[in-house]
Amino acid sequence: MSSVLSHADCPLLPLVGADVTVPLVDGRSVRHVNLDGAASAPALASVAERVNAVLPWYASVHRGAGYASQVSTALYEQARESVGSFVGARSADVTIFTRNTTDATNLLAGAVPGRVLVLDVEHHANLLPWRRSLGGCEVLGVQATVGATLKALASVLSRRQISLLSVTGASNVTGESLPIDAVVDLAHRYGARVFVDGAQLLAHRSLSLAESGVDYVAFSGHKVHAPFGAGALVGRPDWLEGIEPYLAGGGAVRRITDEDVEWTDGPARHEAGTPNLVGAVALAAAAEALSSLEPDEVAAHESSLRSRLVEGLRELPGVDVARIWSDSAEPIGVVTFRLEGVDPGLLAAFLAAEHGVSVRDGRFCAHPLLDRLGWGDGAVRASIGVGSRAEDVERLLSGVRAWVAGERAAEYRREAGVWVVVDDPRPTPASLDIDRLVATAAACAPVTV
Repeated sequence: MSSVLSHADCPLLPLVGADVTVPLVDGRSVRHVNLDGAASAPALASVAERVNAVLPWYASVHRGAGYASQVSTALYEQARESVGSFVGARSADVTIFTRNTTDATNLLAGAVPGRVLVLDVEHHANLLPWRRSLGGCEVLGVQATVGATLKALASVLSRRQISLLSVTGASNVTGESLPIDAVVDLAHRYGARVFVDGAQLLAHRSLSLAESGVDYVAFSGHKVHAPFGAGALVGRPDWLEGIEPYLAGGGAVRRITDEDVEWTDGPARHEAGTPNLVGAVALAAAAEALSSLEPDEVAAHESSLRSRLVEGLRELPGVDVARIWSDSAEPIGVVTFRLEGVDPGLLAAFLAAEHGVSVRDGRFCAHPLLDRLGWGDGAVRASIGVGSRAEDVERLLSGVRAWVAGERAAEYRREAGVWVVVDDPRPTPASLDIDRLVATAAACAPVTV
């Protein structure tokens, strides 16, 4: 095991709350193992530090004569530059701050001048918005191999007038992806542009619009360790310049009269209202921190941890690990599995209550994919990233082994669709002293790397 995990004994970047403890049903408290970053990733320590440094200067962006306002405006626009650089934006590309990937995708959906093509393995955020686009949406069933899927895409693109091909950068269920270069070559050959849902990808792998030829990318701060309510859409400006503002309001107008409105140009056209300065600064800080890592180092770290987790799960009876394609490249650090005959929610509740491990259970906002896999009842997902360590994987595996062996300290029942501990001795979140909880968390220093 030590050789397999040689790249992953320590996290690559320190996270806020990495050493917070949680109570177990047997009365012990253990370090919280958070393997649910694919849903919401804890803040990087450097992100929290940047936010704390900026807060004393917080003021109105773009609309104030005061010095703090000028500082805030500069910080906001510097953040825009950093976020664009993070995804290799071309000189003419526009970077628009949004709330998250879903928000960014809905924005672009209102700008696409024709039909959108998307695969059925996507997150709902990359399926539902396109149904509202002007030209409509065509959903293509994924094939058993990457090669066959690319051929199916080529067939549709050659026979239909498609304006945009939308693909995930990495599946939020399996971590797999199609080869971006091949997707771009294929789409551009038939006159279609490419949108990449980068929500899962960008905390794990880099993407350059300029180098790859991808036309648009969207991503969320809460997926890249910047959970302060900001996301971004980055890409070609022409479609976005020619449409009505995404939101109508202050900041999006150049001039307004009783009879007419003259909308502004550039990113401000779609950023009406008071901008989320703190979110933008946090997103930029995360982008800079992730960009400082060597790509090979990140890949080796995740590969070691993911390989150990998959190997350990497959050693257990009745465990299946999800895959979309038999010939895909190595996935990012997302592992979804199920244990035969066990409700995923029950296993997740057990892991949390008796081993201090947080995983996600359910259908992961990817219902068509889970149905295709034959896992319509859901599964369990563990996600690994730059803040993960070998001990996290071993704790999860130990917990799953304990379940298989029947080693349980509590009884569980289902209430309102959720599994809970019967006569749970742990304090409920609602009864916790929030001040004490915050103080306890503050006392837990980030891990040393």
